[in-house]
Parts: sequence; structure tokens; C-alpha cells
Amino acid sequence: MTKGIPSYIFTKIGFKALQANNPYILLMLILLLSPLFLLAQETPVKQPLNIAAQRDSTQVPVSELLPEVQIRDSIIANNILTDSIQQTDSIVRDTVPKKKKGFLDDQIKYKAKDYQKTVRSENKIYLYNEAEVYYQDTELKAGIIVIDYEKKEVYAGRIKDSTGTLTQAPYFKQGSNIVEPDSIRYNFDTQKALIWNSRSEQTVGGEMNVFAEMTKKENDSVYFLYEGKLTTSKNLDDPEYYIRVRKAKFVPKKKVIAGFSNMYIADVPTPIAVPFAYFPMSEKSSESGLIFPTFGEINDRGYFLQNGGYYFAVSDYFDLAVLGDYYTNGSYGFRTETNYAVRYRFRGNFNFRFENLVQGQKGFPDYSRGTTYNIQWSHSQDTKSNPNSRFSASVNLGSSRYYKDSYNQINTGNFMNNTLSSSVSYSKSFPGYPAVNLSVTATHSQNTNTEVINMTLPTLQASVERIYPFAPKSGIKKGFFQNINFQYNLRAENRFQTTDSLFFKKEMFETAKTGFRHSIPVSTNFKIMKYLSVSTSVNYDEVWQLKTIKRNDYDEELGEAPIDTINGFDRFGQYNFSASLGTTLYGTFLFKEGKKIQAIRHVIRPSVSYGYTPGFDQYYDQYIANEEGDVRDYTRFEGGVYGTPGRGNSNNIGISISNTLEAKVVDKDTTATEPKKITLLNNLNFSTSYNIAADSLPWSPLRVTGGIPLFDNKMTVNFGATLDPYAIDNSGRRIEKYNIDNGGSLFRLTNANLTTSYTLSSKSFKGSGIDRKTDNTSSGGRDDDLFGTNQDFSDGRMFPDDEDEDEEEEETKFYGASLPWDLRLAYSMTYSNANRQNEISNNSLMFSGNVELSPKWKVGVSSGYDFKNKGFSFTQLRFERDLESWRMNFSWTPFGTRNSWYFFIGIKSSMLSDLKWEKRRAPDRNL
Repeated sequence: MTKGIPSYIFTKIGFKALQANNPYILLMLILLLSPLFLLAQETPVKQPLNIAAQRDSTQVPVSELLPEVQIRDSIIANNILTDSIQQTDSIVRDTVPKKKKGFLDDQIKYKAKDYQKTVRSENKIYLYNEAEVYYQDTELKAGIIVIDYEKKEVYAGRIKDSTGTLTQAPYFKQGSNIVEPDSIRYNFDTQKALIWNSRSEQTVGGEMNVFAEMTKKENDSVYFLYEGKLTTSKNLDDPEYYIRVRKAKFVPKKKVIAGFSNMYIADVPTPIAVPFAYFPMSEKSSESGLIFPTFGEINDRGYFLQNGGYYFAVSDYFDLAVLGDYYTNGSYGFRTETNYAVRYRFRGNFNFRFENLVQGQKGFPDYSRGTTYNIQWSHSQDTKSNPNSRFSASVNLGSSRYYKDSYNQINTGNFMNNTLSSSVSYSKSFPGYPAVNLSVTATHSQNTNTEVINMTLPTLQASVERIYPFAPKSGIKKGFFQNINFQYNLRAENRFQTTDSLFFKKEMFETAKTGFRHSIPVSTNFKIMKYLSVSTSVNYDEVWQLKTIKRNDYDEELGEAPIDTINGFDRFGQYNFSASLGTTLYGTFLFKEGKKIQAIRHVIRPSVSYGYTPGFDQYYDQYIANEEGDVRDYTRFEGGVYGTPGRGNSNNIGISISNTLEAKVVDKDTTATEPKKITLLNNLNFSTSYNIAADSLPWSPLRVTGGIPLFDNKMTVNFGATLDPYAIDNSGRRIEKYNIDNGGSLFRLTNANLTTSYTLSSKSFKGSGIDRKTDNTSSGGRDDDLFGTNQDFSDGRMFPDDEDEDEEEEETKFYGASLPWDLRLAYSMTYSNANRQNEISNNSLMFSGNVELSPKWKVGVSSGYDFKNKGFSFTQLRFERDLESWRMNFSWTPFGTRNSWYFFIGIKSSMLSDLKWEKRRAPDRNL
């Protein structure tokens, strides 16, 4: 048995009932009798032993007899240590020693700012002002803390400051669970607690806050709440809304199971209530569960339930949402949406949407039924996962009328762009010398107006690195001979052209066109007289086809010249030669000292090129085209993927001049040591060509393009014009006569175009303002909001809570006289005069702007004006209201074929996103 040492603690507990009025007499009796008492306790049957008594060299520390606390106050520590007595035990230590267990399993560490007081008569320690207690994984901070080491309990509460206000509310943390109550009573042994007016932050990112008037902590994983509140509000003292639960079972980081619950807004009860409720609060980013549908009414489809379904949190790398719609007129739809990601390897998402659309009533003339679908897939690979191979996908294909007919979204950007496109590619590089690059790509392009689909499935490309056979192994390649190089390129396509109704049907594959193109370019470059750069190249192309045609002579019975399709391998080859000569000329004009403009530099890059392509008449045949006996030429390679062999010699001389105008000006920054460079004229280009082998009209039109940067390169005005030197006849055809000889000017302006765009905001002038970000490109829209903002009603990310702490802090400031704003402008003008029509065929201005009227109010407009047709283009008005935990949004298209409006109000938190109300009028699909 372990030897005992008498102490004041044991004395107090053992003789508490023997307290007398005179404490000194009682103290003397205790000191005289306590050794006998303790000895009798340890050896109840005393027998003589023939073993000599030995002095015990082991002294039991006072920390094993006192509560396991860490004493920081030196005065208290000295008093306690003075009462401890060292004693020699005459009993031999047992062969199986048992260590006496202390009151607690670990040390209690504590401290306080004002004072720490131990009251021995009460077995309590008092801590006041900024008190802190630490025990194992438990942390407690409060204004006042009382430790009862007899009951193994701790009490914590608030204290009053100089104004009488209660401050320093307790902060209780056990493991990863945090509770902030008004007061708490906690037992170190059982780990049970009673908590008054508690507050706990739950779920990933701290979305949900749990309040309760009284909380009973049963163990580490179970709490019982009485009169609780659940809210995602950031205003913890006065939440703008909450869900009141009368009684609830709370499992931190997992769930809350409650009885009757209803919502309060501004402390006013609402009729939104349920007899029982379940709130998942997993530490994971998401959990499987039901997705509550949206209900409403659409005139031509009746009442509906939309976007209801189930969310499957399959794993940390993959999830799946299955959603569905139902309308009382018989229409329905379903969608599957999934996201996947593997860190440092790849990530992506896949969406499939299908809708069965019923219009009108069966038996009536306006009745119609049809189906639409849409497939979206996005995949990106981390560049570091495999540097030699890469797989990527960007797919958006489906019914051409999906974005027009779908009631689940209003995608104006896609509706006005009229194009869907997709690309899935895999590339592989084989390092070494020479390196080989290989890629396989499937592409898709779809016009939603004509419903024509062009697809390549697949496209194979292979290339061998450029090889210099005569270059030295080290050093710079010099001269014509050392710069000779060649490479090999292969491109193969399996191309389809079809329509919506035949997509991926038998007829689509019957019209497939397959072709292979081998290209071997051989080139070199060198300098003449140091300033003239010369480059020459010879290119050989070999084209393979698996289908050719044969045109037969005119058949009187058929009334046409029939065409036979011949399946089988066939090929043709062609080659060409090209050379170019160019240089760069610099001209600088210097201004006098003290001028704002110090110098202007003009850079001219003239170039002359020559190209020769012989005719390949051997690949052409003749046939009788009609009953009149007209003989026409054709080639059996017509309709191939890579065109037909060239016919007739092409002997062209090309001339081009590129101009750049720059200036050096004095920098406004007085600390700058160098002048500032600005661009006055950006790439003013002139280009034309002359065909030596042409029988007539050898000169091609002169093409002029350029750009003028403005406002410190924030805006560029791009322009272009086509100037024809030849005149035209009354039918608009070019004739062998110069325009100047026909009574006109040197050149005839046939067309011209001008485009520009500019973005302005309050940041442009004051360095602050709103930075509005839009993403309409996922479904084929624009990367701005000139066509308005798209609305996908099935996407829960439609109104994300994108405010961060910095924005919240900035919103508390006064705006003063300025309002954050942004404005985008896009102007386009086209002039046409190819046939003396002398008209502006297009002249339109598009604009989009947003203004923050207050820290919580945003209004915006997207519109445009067509100066030719004198009318407004697509117009959208919108406003947003930030309601702290809620968000309100309204968008309205007041006129046009896309006339519609949409209103939404709901909780921003994804956890309670089903608490919302929305109403909308969709565009008229009959138009």
C-alpha cells in the first residue's frame, strides 16, 4: 500500500463533523490523533513482522494530495506548501505499489488579471477580470471564474464595468466546439454542463449560429436546448431573422433535431412553421439531402414545381444533384448536375438537361409537343500533374431551341449570339530530338437559328519539331545554308454536317467526310546588306480522301447530270513557293528642351513578298452539264475536307506597309527619371497584291486597317477600309478599267468599318468603386453584361454571398457626394458601297451600367440603340438589395420578343437557400 502523509485536506474531510467552537483545541487534537488514524486506515490488522523498519526515501508530492492545479500566485503557493508535512513511514512498501489517484486526470492551469484567491474553507479558487482556465482540451475565458475542486466543477460569468454594463461574457471551447454564453457551470469529471444564453457557431465557414436560453451539455456530442434560435445572420446581438425552436437536440458539427419551429423576422413571428425540423450541420463541405422545389404558375403551362430533387454527396471528389420539374399541363423536365475534383490533378463539372414541352391543350389547333436537351461539360487539368500530356473539355451542345424554349432559365446572351460551340481535346508530347507532338480533338459548332451543326469527330494532328540538318551543334546559325530547316505536319479530320433533327442518327454518319493532309515545309532565312531580311520556303501538300465523286453527262430522263459517289482511297498532291523581303525603318523627330513632347518616333516596316503556285490540271475532267451541251470542268475531289487542287497558275507579288507612331512625353510623376512612352498610332497597315499570271484585273483591292489608342491605352478605336482601283459596270461587276479613268477617284471605297469599346467606372477617377464581375460564357454568352445578365433558375449559385470582410468594413463608411458606378460602351459602324449603294448598313451603340445608390442598393441597365433602324435594342433593367442575411433581386425586360421579368427574395446562405420566394414572367415562346 502507498504510504500516507497527513495533510490539511484529509484532516478537513475526515473530521469535518468534529468541528468545535474553539478551533485551537480542535487543531491540537487533530495533530495528535491524525497519525494514529491514518496508520490504522492503512494497516487495519497490525501483526509483528521480523523485518527491520526502514526510512522511506520517497516523498509524495503535495500535488498528488491537492487538487491538480497549477498555482501561479507565490503567496498562496507558500501557504499551501507550509501546511504539508514530511513523515517517515515504518511500513515496508508493497511489492505491487499502487499510485494514489488524484482528484483530476490532468493539471488545471489558470490566471486572472486583477486577482486569484484561494478560499480553503470552501475548497474554491476565485479568478477575477480576464480570467482563464485550461484543462486538457477544455478552454474557458470569462470575467469571473470560480473553481470548486471538491466538486470538480467550475463556474463562469460576466462582470460589470465602470458604467454598470455586463462585460467579458464566458468563452467555452472543448475540442473544436465553441460556446459563448452569459454564464456556465461545468463539471470536469462528468464533462456535463449547464449553459445560460449560449451562442455557438456551426457548419463550414460559420454559416449557422445557434442560440439557446438554457443548454444542458450531456456529453461531448449531445446538447439539449431550451428556447433556441437558429440563424445565419452576422448580427449576433440583434439578428434580422431567426428560426425559433422550443426544444431541440443539438449534436455539434452534425445536426439539430427540433420540435415545433417557426421563423421570426425582426422578432415578429411568421406563419412559416413546421411541426418538427432537421438541420444538418456537417463539418464537411456538403451532405446528401433533399432539394426543396420552387412552386409557382405560368399562364400557358399552369402551376409548377421546379428544381426539386436530391443531392448526393458521393465522396470528397464527386457529387451529384438530380433535379426535376413538373407542370400541370403535362410538361416535365429533369436535370443531372455533377462536380468533380482531384487536387493537383484535375477538376470539372457535367450537366445534362432534358425538357418535355407541351403547349396548349390537346385537341386544339395551338397544341404542340416537343423535347429539348442541353449538355454542358467542363474539364481542366492541373498543368503540373503531367507536363507531357493534357486533357481538356468545354462542351455546350443540344437542341437549338433550348435557350429559347426553356422555362428554367433566361439566357439572353446565348439567345442573341446564336452559336453553341464545343471542344474536347487530348494532347501528348514526346520529348527528345526531334520532339513529336500529338493531339486528338473533337469539335462542334451549332447555329441556333439555322439549326445547322458542324462537327469533327475526331481531328488528329501530329507534328515533328523543326529540324536544321546543316546547323552547327553549338553557336548561332548564320547564312542561307545553315538556316535551312524542315518539319512534318499531319492533320486528319472526320467531318459531319447535319441538323438538329438528324443529330447522331444514321443519316448523319452517312454524310461523313474524311480526309488526311500531309504537309512538309522547307524554309530558310538570311540577311542581305545587314538590313534586309529575306525568307524563302517551299511547301508540299499531300491530301488523301476516302470518298470521291464522278459526274456523268446530262441524262434527259433524269433531267440532270447525275453524280456518283465512289468509296475508296484517292489522293492528290500540290506544292508552292514563296519568298519575302522586308526591313524596318526608323524616323525620329526631336523637340526643343522644355516641351511637353520630347520626341516622336515613326516606325515603318515595308515588305514585299512573292508567291508561285502552279496549276494542277491533271486532276480535272469534263462533263456535259445540260441539254444545251455545255461542257464544264470538274475534279473528282470536289466536296473534300481540304478543298480541291489548284487550277491555273498563281504568280502573285504582295506589298504591305506597317506603320507605328510613338511619342515620348514628360511624365506627370515628378519622381520619374525617364520620359513616358505613349502610342499615337497603332499598326496602320496597307496591303495589296498583283497577280502576274492574271489575264485581267491583276491588282487586288487595297486593304487599310489600323487602331488608335486613347485615354492611356484604355480605349482603342479600330478601323478598316477596302479600296478598289477598278471601276464597275451597271450590274456591279468589276471591269478592266481603272476607276480614275472612269471619271472617279484613284480608289473606290467599297466598304469600311469602325469598332470601339470602353469601360468607365468611379475607380477610373478616384481609385475606388465597384468592380462588377459577370460570367455569362459558360453557356455561350458574352463575358460582360451588354446583353444583360443570364438567369439560371436551377443554379443555386445564382445569388452567391460574395461579400468579404473588407467589403463589409467598407460598407459601413459614408458615401458622401459620390456613388460607385461603372459603365461599358460598345460602338459598331459599317459602311457598304460595293455596288454604289452608298449606305451605312450597321450603326449601333450598346451600353451597360451599374450604380450603387447606397451600400446595400445596386441598380443597373443594359441596352443599346440602332441608329439605322432608329430603335432600342435588347434592354434589361435590374436592381439588387442586400438585406444582410437575405438578398432581393429584380430584373425586367420591358419590351421586345424577350419581354419578361423576374423577382427573387431569399436567404443567401446555401444551408437555408430553400427559404425563398420567387415570381417571374417568362418570355413568350410562341414568338
